[in-house]
Amino acid sequence: MTHNLDVGYELQSSVLVSDINGSPIATPAQNLVTANGVHSSYQDTPAKQTHLNELTTRIEYLEQQGFDKPLIHIIDREADSAYHMRQWDEHDYKFITRVKAGSYLSYEGKSQRCSQIAGQLNFSYQRQVNYKGKAAKQYIATAKVVLTRSAKPQAIDPATGKRIAPIKGKPLSLLLTVSRIYDDQDKRLATWYLLSNLQETSVKGADISQWYYWRWQIESYFKLLKSAGLQLESWLQQSGDAYFKRLLIASQACTLVWRIMQASDKQSQEFALFLVRLSGRQMKRSKPITAPAVMAGLFQWLKFNELFNHYSPDDLKYFAEAARKLV
Repeated sequence: MTHNLDVGYELQSSVLVSDINGSPIATPAQNLVTANGVHSSYQDTPAKQTHLNELTTRIEYLEQQGFDKPLIHIIDREADSAYHMRQWDEHDYKFITRVKAGSYLSYEGKSQRCSQIAGQLNFSYQRQVNYKGKAAKQYIATAKVVLTRSAKPQAIDPATGKRIAPIKGKPLSLLLTVSRIYDDQDKRLATWYLLSNLQETSVKGADISQWYYWRWQIESYFKLLKSAGLQLESWLQQSGDAYFKRLLIASQACTLVWRIMQASDKQSQEFALFLVRLSGRQMKRSKPITAPAVMAGLFQWLKFNELFNHYSPDDLKYFAEAARKLV
């Protein structure tokens, strides 16, 4: 929902993933914005807010949950906001956010665009990655920068009815990590400019680029939820409340399928193949496992487990014999 003519619901989600291998763990906080209000898994009386203000509220909630590991909030390019980055750093919320190539930062005492800073850095090969289904190479470079520009909140002053004037803030020392993706012909496919308030002494640029790469893969989770698996946009629930309840269950199912797809041990891979066979779907020889097929097979497997809880193997054998008599 990007403008007033958009139709539909708006989903705001946080997905918890492992810092070791990017494996999804859970969806601990979600909001669904409808025409009649906001439905939330973490607020009793949620109010409609701008995207980044709602995100800040969600971050505050997650930070209060007492997870065993410290949280690092990885956010896409919409969070290129001087005001919110300063706000998060003031509360010691650790973040990695993608920023625009044209965003200004101070580097070596001079205000420059991110793309200009990148042109002065030395890049080194980091790892093989998967980019849009194809193998690619990732190169990275890092620089210590300072955020000095004024914040320009997209908010209206209720007293004047005009947009709030730019707000000066204290200089904020950050780490800029530039990630470039190349194909096997050395053609550049993508460039990511990543800003973080993590200290380079504790977290390297290589880790930051890896973690953002895992965040970028979250699009496969939303694809499974929306179009390639659960067909969220075709659901027929007539109220936002009913829609949201179904969404909470579906989200955990998508997280489980994503985890199965990410697992590399022998037992998990055999289980994935078993689920594909159970789904009854025909697969390409070059791609024997897909997330939608695993999802379909998982639902069949859950139904079978429900049967096993109610009927003994002898009961199932008895029913099978009855079925054979009728064939």
